Amino acid sequence: MNETVLRVDGLVKTFRKPFTGRRVEAVRGVSFDVRRGDIFGFLGPNGAGKTTTIKMLMGLISPTAGTMEILGVRAPSPDVMGRVGFLPENPYVYPYLSPREFVSMCGRLCGLSGDSLRERVVQVIGRVGMAHAIDRAVRALSKGMLQRVGLAAALVHDPELLVLDEPMSGLDPVGRKEVRDLIVEEKQRGRTVFFSSHILTDVEMLCDRVCILRQGQVVVAGAIRELLAQGKRRMEVTVAGTTESLREELKPLATGARVAGDVLVMELDGDEAVRSVVERALQAGARLEGVTPKRETLEDLFVRRAL
Repeated sequence: MNETVLRVDGLVKTFRKPFTGRRVEAVRGVSFDVRRGDIFGFLGPNGAGKTTTIKMLMGLISPTAGTMEILGVRAPSPDVMGRVGFLPENPYVYPYLSPREFVSMCGRLCGLSGDSLRERVVQVIGRVGMAHAIDRAVRALSKGMLQRVGLAAALVHDPELLVLDEPMSGLDPVGRKEVRDLIVEEKQRGRTVFFSSHILTDVEMLCDRVCILRQGQVVVAGAIRELLAQGKRRMEVTVAGTTESLREELKPLATGARVAGDVLVMELDGDEAVRSVVERALQAGARLEGVTPKRETLEDLFVRRAL
C-alpha cells in the first residue's frame, strides 16, 4: 500500500476578475504530502487559499498548474473519489429531505444499496449525534445539525481518506468534542483525515502534521511536535518587590509584561534574557518569585509565521 495517500506538487490557481480581467493568484506553488493514517491539519488565515486548494483536490475547480495524486491516482479522477469522503465548508443538504433520505442518497451515489445501505445510514447518523432527528425535515435543522448531516454523508461509504473543510463550523462545545472524538476514531481504524480549521486548539490536540498557508503559499509544514520544538525557549519570570524605575528598566527586555502592585511578571525568550533580568532584579534588591518554562503553542507559531 502506498504510504502517501495525498500528494500536491506545485499547485497553482489563478482567477481572472470579471470586467477588468485582472489576474488574481489564489494559490501559488503549494506542495505537501499526507501520509496514510495521519491526521493532517491544513491552516491559514482567511483568504490564504485553503478552500480553493480543497476544491481543486475534489475536482470542483481546475488547477492552473501543478499536479495532485489521491491514493496513488492522478486527481481529480472518478475512479478514486468513491474512496474519499468530503465535507465542504458550507454543506448543502436538500431542505425537503430528512437526514436519513439525504445520507441514503449519498450512499447510493457511492454504490451502496439494500440492507447494507440502510444499516450503514442509521449507524453513521448515530455516530454524528443525529439519531434523534433522523427523520426530521432538514429545513427544520440548525446550522450545527446540518454540519453533522454533511459529516454523516461523508462517512456513509466508509472512505479511506476523509477531507473535511472546517468540520467544527457551527458546532457548540459538545459538538466539537464529538467531532474530535470521531476524527480520532477514524484514525484508530486506519483511516487518513485531512481537515482545515480556524480552531487551533483542536488542530494542536488532534493533528500529527500540519501545513500553514499565507497568501497562497506554504510558510510552515511538518510534524507538529517538531515545529513547536523549533520555537525559542520561552520563560515566565516573576519578580516581587520591584520599584517603578526597576520595572521600566526591565520591561524592554520582555516580549510581554504585566504588573500587579510591586510584582512584575515577564515573558522572556531565551536563557540569556532570563539571566539578564534575574541579575538586574537581584542587584536592585527585588525578590525572584519564580521562573517557569512556557511551551510554544500552535497559535504562537501561527501568529508568528502566518499573519
